Amino acid sequence: MCGIVGLFLKDKSLEPQLGELLSGMLGTMCGRGPDSAGFAVYGEGEKGETKLTLRAAEGYDFKALAAKLGDGIDVVARATHAVLTVPAGREAEIRAQLAEVAPDVTVVGAGARMELYKEVGMPTDVAVRFDLAKMSGTHGVAHTRMATESAVTTNGAHPFSTGLDQCLVHNGSLSNHRTVRRNLEKAGVKVQTENDSEVAAGYLTWRMKEGRTLGEALEDSLNDLDGFYTFVVGTESGFGVLRDPIACKPAVMAETDQYVAFGSEYRALAGLPGIENAKIFEPEPAKVYFWDRAAA
Repeated sequence: MCGIVGLFLKDKSLEPQLGELLSGMLGTMCGRGPDSAGFAVYGEGEKGETKLTLRAAEGYDFKALAAKLGDGIDVVARATHAVLTVPAGREAEIRAQLAEVAPDVTVVGAGARMELYKEVGMPTDVAVRFDLAKMSGTHGVAHTRMATESAVTTNGAHPFSTGLDQCLVHNGSLSNHRTVRRNLEKAGVKVQTENDSEVAAGYLTWRMKEGRTLGEALEDSLNDLDGFYTFVVGTESGFGVLRDPIACKPAVMAETDQYVAFGSEYRALAGLPGIENAKIFEPEPAKVYFWDRAAA
């Protein structure tokens, strides 16, 4: 089952509303996945800095943790998550420190602009818990999960991120993810959970490390990933969509001069501004769709 939504803004004037719009889209997908939810938002970033999104137990003192890591570390806590902003040149050092002084804290995402949040619970509650409606940015993706093949845990919730400013949400199932996982391990790409969706995210990271663009990596996945799936992917500057060659999972898109939007069902798009004038279409099977701010 599961539900996916994504929103890529072309119109800068809508950026303060990104979180509010994405929250509304996410809320309509509760029926497709009430077990857990998550989202990634691409907001402002500063040159020379990296955002590390951390997750820990309820009530964890993230400010005290930041103090242990030394000067020049900014922290913003949101419920069970926090975003540490660190000098980009110290990222590896900070990760090593975290592993030593806070082994119970997980890094769920990293990048110049991406912040990533996910938890168990109704999608509407998860959105409120992390104040999604108050976030601004250029684009974002979100996911509601119905756990049919693994336990209902935060680790199993989407999005999954295995590369800087890169994340993936997935509706479907991969039949060869064990084989792909072994190949990723040999290539040095870490996959931390048992979820096949993280394997898909890791696959894209692996191909891009080999010099492929995201679009090319998505094309490669049509040959290397077996199963039925819809992927919605976010990068620092872009937003991509891919359905498998059979395309049995539902998907609908809307495009206007102001935005591109994706939903597992049309009702996720119905509340967007100007939707009555949008080009509404179903993405074709085995076709890569990608929009990039850098090319705008």
